[in-house]
Amino acid sequence: MDFKDTKTAGNLAKAFAGESQARNRYTYYASIAKKEGFEHVAAIFEETAGNERAHAKVFFDHLVNRLGEGMVSVDATYPVGKKDTASNLQYAADGEREEWEVLYKNFGDVAEQEGFSDIALSFRQIAKVEVEHEKRYRELYDLVANNKFFERSEEKEWKCRNCGYIYVGKEALKLCPACRHPQSHFELRECEQ
Repeated sequence: MDFKDTKTAGNLAKAFAGESQARNRYTYYASIAKKEGFEHVAAIFEETAGNERAHAKVFFDHLVNRLGEGMVSVDATYPVGKKDTASNLQYAADGEREEWEVLYKNFGDVAEQEGFSDIALSFRQIAKVEVEHEKRYRELYDLVANNKFFERSEEKEWKCRNCGYIYVGKEALKLCPACRHPQSHFELRECEQ
């Protein structure tokens, strides 16, 4: 059977399209988070968008390596939605779960059955990353949705993303005393995230 006629080829095309779309959704969500005063959430969306680009490249490279040049058809369903930061985090977490729990599990199984163990491995390894994306989005959602993003129950080290100023307290400062940037630029220090 010619590779282009396998289910795996179609699944790679769907995965490439899905990762490409997720990348763009996350950049849109980053803009909204930034406008709403969640600089750290925006940075997470942008970082994850970069991860999705890398995933798309893995799937694209598998297609190119097996097909060379040509056209592939994609018939799949993809999520659409864009609201406030909390809603966008929920959409993102749900999308990540769908990828790792359903799509990439099934795509990996099909690739294995069709004799493409290298492609199956790619689906399985990327699924592990999507699990972590989902966890991070759900944690951020809980903080944003419950208005707890800039406060904690015990003292923490908060860092200004703009100038690096460190403040210890239960809540991020409303204004950085060093550079005068607003609270939206504060995040927990990396070691406490």
